[in-house]
Amino acid sequence: MFLSQNAKWNWIGNISFDEKIDRKDFVLCNENQIYQYFNDSKGLQYKGEKLAVEEEFQKIYKSENVKKENGWVRIRFVVNCNGESDRFRILTANYDYEPIEFDKNITSQLLNITKSLTGWIPKSVNGKKADYYQYLIFKIKDGKIDEILP
Repeated sequence: MFLSQNAKWNWIGNISFDEKIDRKDFVLCNENQIYQYFNDSKGLQYKGEKLAVEEEFQKIYKSENVKKENGWVRIRFVVNCNGESDRFRILTANYDYEPIEFDKNITSQLLNITKSLTGWIPKSVNGKKADYYQYLIFKIKDGKIDEILP
């Protein structure tokens, strides 16, 4: 189960806990201080780097059974101080960045694969472990993953 594709999050990108869709056992080091993934200037931190993330999607994503849609799917989530992830939220848009609804076969696959990624590297700020927001943006072309950002 996941939040509506065009769900909003509260103040400037914070993702609040939602008991209907978020894991209750997902623990943050500091609920009041969640950094953006780029705050430490290291960019995406994943074991095997971005290539490993792309390889997971290439292996698992099946475009044969989806509509030939085009646009952007953004999945934003929190990585805690132990490298675990949760609080996944999806936003979808066409190439003009106007909100649209995507085929559920596309968004469900992208969400499930994103949830299965286990190589997130914990970050630290001033020598202390920190929680951070991460996102993956998928450029979808004719139902296929054309590009993964960042």
